[in-house]
Amino acid sequence: MSAGVSLLTMLFLELFMLFACFHECLSSPVDQLKSYILTQRGADAFLPEITPSAAPQPFLPLLAPSPLSPFTNSTIPKLSGLCMLNFTASQSLMTMTSTDCWAAFAPLLANVICCPQLHATLVILVGQLSKETGVLALNRTLAKPCLSDIEQVLEGQGASDDLKQVCLIHPSNLTEASCPVKDVDEFENTVNSSELLASCEKIDPVKECCDQVCQGAISDAATRIALKASDPLSMDGTHVLPEHSTRVNDCKTVVLRWLASKLDPYRAKEVLRGLTNCNVNKVCPLVFPNMRHVANSCGNGISNQTACCDAMDSYVSHLQKQTLITNLQALDCATSLGLKLQTYNITKNVYSLCHISLKDFSLQVGSQGKMLTTLRISSYFLHLKEVQNPCIICIFSLVLLVSGCLLPSLPSDATFDKFSGISFICDLNDNIPAPWPDPSLLPASSCNKTVRIPALPAATNAQSRLYNEYAAVYLLIASSLIMMIL
Repeated sequence: MSAGVSLLTMLFLELFMLFACFHECLSSPVDQLKSYILTQRGADAFLPEITPSAAPQPFLPLLAPSPLSPFTNSTIPKLSGLCMLNFTASQSLMTMTSTDCWAAFAPLLANVICCPQLHATLVILVGQLSKETGVLALNRTLAKPCLSDIEQVLEGQGASDDLKQVCLIHPSNLTEASCPVKDVDEFENTVNSSELLASCEKIDPVKECCDQVCQGAISDAATRIALKASDPLSMDGTHVLPEHSTRVNDCKTVVLRWLASKLDPYRAKEVLRGLTNCNVNKVCPLVFPNMRHVANSCGNGISNQTACCDAMDSYVSHLQKQTLITNLQALDCATSLGLKLQTYNITKNVYSLCHISLKDFSLQVGSQGKMLTTLRISSYFLHLKEVQNPCIICIFSLVLLVSGCLLPSLPSDATFDKFSGISFICDLNDNIPAPWPDPSLLPASSCNKTVRIPALPAATNAQSRLYNEYAAVYLLIASSLIMMIL
């Protein structure tokens, strides 16, 4: 199926949903609208499609609660009574973390929003406690019940009950692990604490990723305290042996806890998330399944463009079921896939040929093809806190359905309000062509001063024309309906 036909089919489907939503808004109160949004489906509808490889892939959950309803999963956590962490003083931090790791979306937001926020929360909780105990770690006896208590508090506010697996957290995340220094006084006598704080108390999340002022100070401090147990290592930290790299990494966590103890929780969270995003945006998190069927259709020259693009569409559709990614990650993914395709003797730019855009590498809110459940889910991809009319939210959701969602490259969080439910900001710079890599050139660094970060280039006329014809119809009809409601 060609890109034009696919979009035309989606257009008619979404327009049908748009009119259904509009009719329901006018003829029913909000409670009936919520009943319309909810629907019963057979159990087989929730199974993921088989991917080109045998490895199972995550899929878009179709059981998200109504976006018009507040959390109904708020429960009183059953705490162990053994943990000294102050959850009351960190209530706003815990609430933000539970929203970022909300049950339905935690696996899909894990890489960019949920897990970075969860790890920051663990660092801040232990760091704040050190102001009372003088120790930058929990002992191994208390780490397990404390981690269980953290999970209980988060789950009681709607977070996933599977965060250990989603974010790979263990009780050791609360201890010093292999780092030889955990005492605050010993730490401050070993490192240049004033320089460390000056470098990291406030960071520019864009400049820091390239200049690495704070990251450099953290690495230096971590190396210095790691040396306390390794006399053979050079004290200047320039020759860390490979077998000691794990110890240095564990000591970086201790350094971050010390920083968190010197900053208020909100500022500490901003710094930690900014540092995490520097690493997140460097790597494509997608797993590329076997692409031999694409090679068979597109390799050795392209004799049949339709067959090639059908194969590419099928392959990309599996990538779209994995996770939501940032715009900079999408650039990395496009480069990675393009280079892999070129090893299969695919020399022509199939991205341009088949209209593959950067958003095709991120999970698509409208890709499931399930009309009512797509309507439900799409409302979560809006950030319309100022819009209180559920009908308008519904219509705007449908207008944006075809564009998918790339998350911004800068740190961001999910939000919750009683009108739009759980939502997070999408980068709406639609239909940016995926760049076909030149194997003779090294990929351009995002720190190249000629590249504007986190901005991305606008879609080219040739790439956007196909989509804009249909988008114009959406906007015309949607705006007319909104005016009628108002």
